[in-house]
Amino acid sequence: MAGPTTVERGGTAEPTAPARRTPARRKRVRRAVLILLVLVTLSAAAGTWLVYGSSWLRAERVTVSGTDVLTAEEVRAAAGVPLRGPLASVDTGAVERRLLAALPRIREVTVERDWPHTIDLKVTERTPSAVLKSGGKFIEVDAEGVRFATVVTAPAGAPLVELTADQSPSLLHFGTKAMLRAAVEVSAKLPDSVRKDARVIRMRSYDSVIVELSGGRTVVWGSAEDGSRKAAVLTALMKAAKNANRFDVSAPSAPAASGS
Repeated sequence: MAGPTTVERGGTAEPTAPARRTPARRKRVRRAVLILLVLVTLSAAAGTWLVYGSSWLRAERVTVSGTDVLTAEEVRAAAGVPLRGPLASVDTGAVERRLLAALPRIREVTVERDWPHTIDLKVTERTPSAVLKSGGKFIEVDAEGVRFATVVTAPAGAPLVELTADQSPSLLHFGTKAMLRAAVEVSAKLPDSVRKDARVIRMRSYDSVIVELSGGRTVVWGSAEDGSRKAAVLTALMKAAKNANRFDVSAPSAPAASGS
């Protein structure tokens, strides 16, 4: 009869020693790791070739959206997108910089890759808030005071800015650029319903801006300051005094309307 086991005698069984890797097993592990590395390298190389070397992901066309005055052909020409090369290699930042430098009418542009073959140019054009007369032409100025185009015909809805402050101390103190910028700011703050009828913004001094509307109507605006409040007051004043032809919002807390 067999004697008691170690456990039965109250002893502790010795742990089983871990199996040692045989040379054959180590060789199989190394081979598997090597195969995996080769596969990863080949996949990376194939991906690089697909993106940069194959004809499947080439830049073949340029689409343009968002234009109004500009044409798609003008935008494409200024963008100078290199075609028939890898789409991934197109420097979208450089395309954006070329467009903004060549076409001041563009306020902003988004350049995107549309895989597999297209570069998309999404354009936002500047819109004229006022115009300045220069010889027989007109310079378009946006709400930020940027002069972005010279045109033969003044665009509709953009009043002409006239600086008549030759004898005013304001011209010496503020300078022509600041005066014109203030006039453009007034134009940008006019309510839409008023701006479409605005014909001339006459700046006699920095604190004396007059807006001449169609139908012989006049708005005394005062300075360019507090423009949003003046616009709201003017809208209410014109509704309340529909037959008036002179509206004074130079002091928005005490507006006045007169004439008929």
